[in-house]
Amino acid sequence: MARKIEIELTSRRDDGSWTWRAAGAREPRGSVDAAVLPAGARVGDVLRAEAEFDIDGIVLTSAVPTRPAAGDASSAATRIEILGSGREATGVSVSLAPGKRPRREEGERRPRREPRAPGRGRERERERADAGAREEGEGAGRGRGPRPERAPRAERAPRAERGARPDRSGAGRPRRLQTVTTNRNAMLAELRPEELPVAEQLIRGGVPAVRQAIDEQNTRARSEGRAEVAPEPLMAMAETLLPRVNLAIWKDRAAAVRSAGNDAPLRELRAVVASASTVSLDDDGRATAAELRRVLDQRVKAMLDRWLASIADNLDAERTLDALRASARPPDRAARVPAELAVRLSNAAGVAMTPTVPEQEWSALLDAVLDSPVRRTVKPQGLPEGAGEELLTKARRAAGLVPELARLLGLPIPPPPGPRRAPTGGALTSRRA
Repeated sequence: MARKIEIELTSRRDDGSWTWRAAGAREPRGSVDAAVLPAGARVGDVLRAEAEFDIDGIVLTSAVPTRPAAGDASSAATRIEILGSGREATGVSVSLAPGKRPRREEGERRPRREPRAPGRGRERERERADAGAREEGEGAGRGRGPRPERAPRAERAPRAERGARPDRSGAGRPRRLQTVTTNRNAMLAELRPEELPVAEQLIRGGVPAVRQAIDEQNTRARSEGRAEVAPEPLMAMAETLLPRVNLAIWKDRAAAVRSAGNDAPLRELRAVVASASTVSLDDDGRATAAELRRVLDQRVKAMLDRWLASIADNLDAERTLDALRASARPPDRAARVPAELAVRLSNAAGVAMTPTVPEQEWSALLDAVLDSPVRRTVKPQGLPEGAGEELLTKARRAAGLVPELARLLGLPIPPPPGPRRAPTGGALTSRRA
């Protein structure tokens, strides 16, 4: 894989080749032919080189100076000198378009406007009133009626107040996590130069990204007539580096969640805790995973307590519809309503669905019951008096989920749902005759 690196020339050999090392490194990393280096290269020069990382080592294909030396002819050649005409330019001249008001000179005052003649404003008002009367007469002649007179401002109805502007500050939105790359940078700093390209591809897309990069490099090498790279050693290197890369990525995600605190999205917190089991954690990673798991349990418990409290509060205030709707929105898929609270909710729903309830309200209660977790235990006291065909059809369709509706409608009561089927693909079980 070809990369651009900065090298420092360390010494010159007797055969004309040079030894080099990565800029800032302690030991030399390889040698390069003098034909690849620019003319006038000296020991200690820092060059920007293009390198090929192969199994045998690092091969430099080109090298150029990072910046031209002071007083170098090449630096003077790349400098652009702007030459003027030698004439002194006068100020900018402005010509106004015809019909425009001329521009006042500096210090010139605006001419005073002549005072209005007394009574001139009243004459204009009378002229406007006469013109309006003529328009009304002409409109009446064309078939349009006269304009309705507007009521005085004090007698007009107050203008409807505008609603509050939507909050666009992002206060109600979940906080976006800050990107953390501390652990990834520390991991990359510990790798050898030939391992860096493979690790970078692993960070971008895992092993598939490494395989795609090798294919692209070999395709480019075939088109240029160069030798292809053997993918097996690079893939073996990727498999070796994968656990370290995954651990660094997980630590960065965990650090971002920890820094956000309670503002971290619950979905991201769940994902980080769940992915901890797929990574080979060290001691620091295990301590971080335990802390995040404890924070997740606390947040889920707090949300569950608020959910159950909202159901109980609505039942205490005899808001059965709100209690049913709240029970249909659990904070977690595994959340369940306790048995005592479920009995209260079911009894309250059955008492609320009486024949004296209006048809629209009864239909809203039925919708809430169908979405609630206590739908099979709700026993409505009766259908609304004089219920329409639309509500009766809706009740017949819901009889499979609310068995008591089948008894009220004179339909056969559906059987309870059977046990869940065992997952296929396991061991075969014998059936009794």
